[in-house]
Parts: sequence; C-alpha cells; structure tokens
Amino acid sequence: MSDQKKQIGVFEKYLTLWVALCIAAGITIGHFAGDSIGFLSQMEIYRVNIPVAILIWLMIYPMMLQIDFSSIKNVGERPKGIILTLVVNWLIKPFTMAFFAWIFFTKIYAAIISPEQAGEYIAGAILLGAAPCTAMVFVWSYLVNGDPNYTLVQVSINDLIVLVAFVPIVGLLIGITDIKIPYETLIASVVVFVVIPLLAGYITNRSLIKKRGEEWFKNHFLPKFKPVSILALLTTLVLLFAFQGNTIIEKPLIILLVAIPLVIQTYFIFFIAWFGGRFLKLSHPVCASAAMIGASNFFELAVAVAIALFGLQSPAAMVTVVGVLVEVPVMLSLVALANRWRY
Repeated sequence: MSDQKKQIGVFEKYLTLWVALCIAAGITIGHFAGDSIGFLSQMEIYRVNIPVAILIWLMIYPMMLQIDFSSIKNVGERPKGIILTLVVNWLIKPFTMAFFAWIFFTKIYAAIISPEQAGEYIAGAILLGAAPCTAMVFVWSYLVNGDPNYTLVQVSINDLIVLVAFVPIVGLLIGITDIKIPYETLIASVVVFVVIPLLAGYITNRSLIKKRGEEWFKNHFLPKFKPVSILALLTTLVLLFAFQGNTIIEKPLIILLVAIPLVIQTYFIFFIAWFGGRFLKLSHPVCASAAMIGASNFFELAVAVAIALFGLQSPAAMVTVVGVLVEVPVMLSLVALANRWRY
C-alpha cells in the first residue's frame, strides 16, 4: 500500500470533532442540570471518582491488550532508537512541559488567572507531559511509515517505566508549584489505571493468543473493544465538561488559552526527537516513530490522575481534556511534516 493511501479510521480522523461535540454537550448539561448531577462527583473511594474510574479503565484496558512484553527481548538489536525515546520522554518532555506551563499560566496569563488556579493548570499540564502515549501512537507510526515492531518495543518499555517513574516525576514537578501532593492518591491512581489494566491486558493477550492464535486475536478479538473505548472516552468528556460548564461560560476563552502552551510543547518535543534521531543516524521508520511517541500523550492516564488529585471540576482536569482536543489536529500536522521530510 502506498503511503498516500494510508488512512486512519473515521473516529481517529475526526476525534477533535467528536471531542468538540462532547464539550458542547457537557457544557449544556452542566448549565441546565448541574445541581441534579452533582451526586456523581461525590461517588469516591480514596478520592478516586468511581464513575470516571470505570470509564477510564474501559479506555485503558483495550490499549493494554496490544502490548507484547516479549518483544522487549529484541531491544539490544537497535538500541539507539530506544535510548532516544527514553531520553525524550523521561528526561526532557516532563520538564519542558512544566516550563512552558509555568511561563504561560503564571506570567503571560497572570492578569486573568489567579496564582491558585495557575498552580492547578500547571499541574494538569505536568500530568500530560509525564505520560507517554501508548495507544494512538500506533496510528501515528503507521501514517509515517514507522517500523511497527520497533514502535511496539518502544511503547512496551515506556509502559514499564511509567510504573516506576510517573509518580516521582509528577510529585517532584507539581511539588515545585507549592501544591501539596497526596502521594497515596497518586500511587493508588497508577495502580488502578496502569498496573491493573496492564497486568489484565498482558494476561489476556498471552492466554488468548496461545489458545486461539495471533491472527484471531488481532483481527477478531481486538476490534470488538474499539466501540467500548470510544463510548467510554466520549462519555468521560461529557461528564467532565458537565462539571466545568459554568467555568467555561464565565471564561469562554479559557480552552484556547490552555491549548496554546500544549501545542507549543508538542511541536517542541517533536523537533527535539526528530533532529535527535537524525543526529544519531536512525532510519526514517525508527526516527519517525520516536518523534511521534515523544509528541503524543497518554491522556487517559493524565485525565484519571488529574481527577483523583484535584477533582472533576478542577483546572487540572480541564487541561488534560484540552490535551485530547488539540492532540489529533496537531499530530496530523506532524505526520504530514514527517512524511515531507522523509529520508
């Protein structure tokens, strides 16, 4: 199949449209029925909102089904691409996201955002920056003619590192903003939204492939979960913006203001990964995949942790959802750029 004919599904292609419609629906529901749905925000265990936890788990579990940790045994064959991915995602990206968020929310937007709100907006951005993408990156890699097997290795290693690096990095960077971090809630969020679905997905993957074969697993079993993930994502967005409705009506430009540093960060990280790959003389399929992994985010985890730490109606939760809104158009522009710069 030629590169020009490569396409993604209708849902992925128009994700920004679906997100925008859910934002509109959520704001409308929140404006007219805000008090009657308030009980949903009170359904918590250890500060983890139960309805949102169920929805996000339904988003994350299907993507974990795709991870094959047995592929990691081949990591030593082409280590430079893995090293680039790890450096960009864990030593650069969280810190540049925190920097851009600090500049915009505490300096540029100082006249319209209070210092207390700025801290939570920064925290939401940090949660996005500290969570490398694990699902949509397979779509972006496909569109730039990336190496699918190598992309799987990169994503699998990132998933393992999330287990040990996400909590200390988030704790360090958010702690700098003077926001007190309830570490027990942060750790519980990682267990609920990463460890459990990762183990469940891996066990399901191995057992079903052993029993029914890889072809059946990929072409028959996995597609059945796609509608579940889509419905869970869209329902989560409606719920989030139902609780954010009054804030957005009072400050209608807040989504645009939040989007600006997120977009700048995405392009910045892409260029670092891309030119870093060129410097290391990586092949285009490996370099392009590394750049796409660096630029995109594990927004499902970011949304879940933001809600657990700060609540459904928090500025932090809004930032993570705006990350979903801007990701697809920005990533499609980077796909076009990577294809134009193919070497």
